[in-house]
Amino acid sequence: MVYLSIVTIIWSFSFSFIAVYLSGQVDTWFAVISRILLAFITFIPFLRFKNISLKQILLLMGVGACQLGIMYFFYYNSFLYISVPEVLLFTIFTPIYVTIIYDLLQRHTLRLSYLFTAIIAVIGTAIIRYDHISQNFLIGFLLVQGANLVFALGQVGYKRIIELYPMPQYQAFAWVYAGAVIVAMVGWLLFGNPEKLPTTLTQWTIIVWLGVVASGLCYFLWNYGATKVDSGTLAIMNNMVIPTGILVNVIIWHQQIDWPRFLLGSAVIVFALILHYRLKSVSTK
Repeated sequence: MVYLSIVTIIWSFSFSFIAVYLSGQVDTWFAVISRILLAFITFIPFLRFKNISLKQILLLMGVGACQLGIMYFFYYNSFLYISVPEVLLFTIFTPIYVTIIYDLLQRHTLRLSYLFTAIIAVIGTAIIRYDHISQNFLIGFLLVQGANLVFALGQVGYKRIIELYPMPQYQAFAWVYAGAVIVAMVGWLLFGNPEKLPTTLTQWTIIVWLGVVASGLCYFLWNYGATKVDSGTLAIMNNMVIPTGILVNVIIWHQQIDWPRFLLGSAVIVFALILHYRLKSVSTK
């Protein structure tokens, strides 16, 4: 829970950094490949070939391909069609995807209590972020849902892999980034625009920060934290970045906020988390 909370705070800055300094100014695929490559370089010292099977390597690389490679393509492109608040709004369905995918991977009946509290978290987030929708909302909505789906698949897949094949997670995540690099590199070679590289020190600084900290360190901590909690908690925590992201917009970029809605929605999300733990404790007695 602590790891997920730390990452949530750090990630809350990423939405605005990308929208203000990178989206529409820096080529999407370059932003993706540079971010993932920096993350991979950070974990290269932990890359190991011993005591790990080819199946495990391929599974971990598949996680990276989904959670980072493909997800970033959807995510970065969504900023071309919708605003930061709309991107935040459309991420509210991730908890439901996490809950459903985890139960499907375990091949057992959907746990309705987990799904119920995840839906409550979605309602709380909708209270905070529902607002006027732009004309390009459909394209933006579909792009964000694509990002949500593969992000959920990646983090849940990683959780299941570690449950089935216990291993040092810093070594496992080196292979996750390796899979992401392959997808991002193919995307850059096929669709990248070398004429839209970063041109300012600010843009380069943000890319380095996103690569080393927001991706390299934080995705490891997030997935590590995911293995320490149940899928219901993981689902709900996926939406905690929304209120924190809004606070960053308010404090740093002086964006307007509807405080009553923000406080009410945040309270609903916290309620969902508390209710989840209560229901879980009752079911285990």
